[in-house]
Amino acid sequence: MTATRSVLSLNGIWSFKMQAAGDVIDPVAPLKTTEVMAVPASFSDQTANPEIRQHSGYFWYERDFTVPAALMDQRLSLRFGSATHEAWVFVNGTEVGHHKGGFTPFELPINDTVHAGTNRVTVKISNLLDHSTLPVGNYTETKDAAGNVIPHVDENFDFFNYAGLHRNVNLMATPWNRVEDVVITPKIDLATNSADVAVTVKSTAAATVKVTLLDENEAIVATAEGAENTIHLDHIHLWQPLNAYLYQARVELFDGDTLIDSYTEPFGMRTVAIDSGKFLINGKPFYFKGFGKHEDSYVNGRGLNEAVNVLDLNLLKKMGANSFRTSHYPYSEEMMRLCDREGIVVIDEVPAVGLMPDFNFDVSSAFKNNDNPFWSTVQTQAAHKQALEEMIGRDKNHASVVIWSIANEPATFLPGAHDYFEPLFKLARQLDPQDRPCTYINIMMSTPDRDNCSDLADLLTLNRYYGWYIQTGDLKAAAAAEEAELRAWQEKWPDKPIMFTEFGADTVAGVHSAYNEPFSEEYQVNYYDMNAKIFDKIDNFVGEQLWNFADFQTKFGINRVQGNKKGIFTRSREPKAAAIWLSRRWNGIPNFNYKK
Repeated sequence: MTATRSVLSLNGIWSFKMQAAGDVIDPVAPLKTTEVMAVPASFSDQTANPEIRQHSGYFWYERDFTVPAALMDQRLSLRFGSATHEAWVFVNGTEVGHHKGGFTPFELPINDTVHAGTNRVTVKISNLLDHSTLPVGNYTETKDAAGNVIPHVDENFDFFNYAGLHRNVNLMATPWNRVEDVVITPKIDLATNSADVAVTVKSTAAATVKVTLLDENEAIVATAEGAENTIHLDHIHLWQPLNAYLYQARVELFDGDTLIDSYTEPFGMRTVAIDSGKFLINGKPFYFKGFGKHEDSYVNGRGLNEAVNVLDLNLLKKMGANSFRTSHYPYSEEMMRLCDREGIVVIDEVPAVGLMPDFNFDVSSAFKNNDNPFWSTVQTQAAHKQALEEMIGRDKNHASVVIWSIANEPATFLPGAHDYFEPLFKLARQLDPQDRPCTYINIMMSTPDRDNCSDLADLLTLNRYYGWYIQTGDLKAAAAAEEAELRAWQEKWPDKPIMFTEFGADTVAGVHSAYNEPFSEEYQVNYYDMNAKIFDKIDNFVGEQLWNFADFQTKFGINRVQGNKKGIFTRSREPKAAAIWLSRRWNGIPNFNYKK
């Protein structure tokens, strides 16, 4: 909301209907249903009906909304924070747009289909996934007795396929001539504590552009005119991990002396660089302490829950952590803004998860298979490019984002991986105005002698489960194998930083063992202690993001009991014993210069 823009929330209770086999639903008529769902949230955990929760296919949402007559002369649009995984939107029965990709926003103009007063919005949503989508799903079909096709999706990843209207839905009214995009690129001189801030404004029409930079006290520090400006600032305040400072760029469009549109974009100023095996923020070696996470909470599922976001960051900070990865998809805009404000360092990841032949828990089987044709059969390249464009387009100005993650655990040990990923790394670097480092999250089978893509990454981000999926329960053997692999990586790439983006052990809260048995809280503590001792031996090791912050929901399976239990906190955010151990370690490790 600004002086020229109105944002009206459409969150709340919507009508809801599962499209069963053989159903024909015509959005011209109001949805015939007695079911309701809250928005934003996953539908999966709001229902008491297992058939709805486990359905693969289509779902319908609908509600009435009011357009004030005073807004009818402005450009009207519906903006969805996300609709997972594919959405078709109808207003008063007329289709106004479509979007595929479940974790980034989209906006649809609606002036031609609305009138002042009461209107109706209907959204058809698909939770189907296959080998052309991100995430990747294993798609099959059967037929019922009437001959109707029944789709089935088996997740090729280890988290539940939550779906629905997961984030805010808004009715937006903006001027017809408006600001469309703002790109802020600070070039910082740490020696002189100054910056040249490039501000590029994209608008829909010729107009006079005025840019005003304000400090945290909203005092004006500089002004400029024009769609492309470089503004010099002296005596700058840096955005620092856990010590954020945010400026604002107020962009205004004028026709003569008349204000046409205004928009304000917060931004922070910091540098990110890699040098001689170190990850530098503001010129100092930074050590990542933190987690892989999920947008996952009771009842809301993957839906936006700002109270949970605030609690998670407070727990994170209390533990001495400073960072997390948006595993395995871009998180909500609200969370990204909160990280900017709280000084949390973020690895931002596209939903490229499941890029492997078959997800299973038998790590050893993949070591034996070097000729699988996966990369010649998977059809995700188009979706992958779109996901990168939408994530970087949305998050490019966030100071909290220091690394782009191009994929999580792809099968880079198989032939063809390099040809698949090389154009994606090139695209990410072209899209990012701040030249952040790029990486992919390396799966355990992609060892230094087998991986085909480590030359593409600016740093080595490894997921390793020594002592859990292999050497289960044998921490001595696990330590030896882990140290040997880390030293091999450092020898292969002596100038690349190395960090763990996943390592963990499933732990059932309240299970104890005098014998250090897996699944006990004692084993989880000893597991992290073993890993810490190895990390501290490796010169280029720059961070530890464990898996996972909190227990989270997964699909059914005999390897999971109500989800993945690798959390340091339970799903309800109660600490396990390892949280206390990690808090002592992390609070004793400085954010900067841990390894001089």
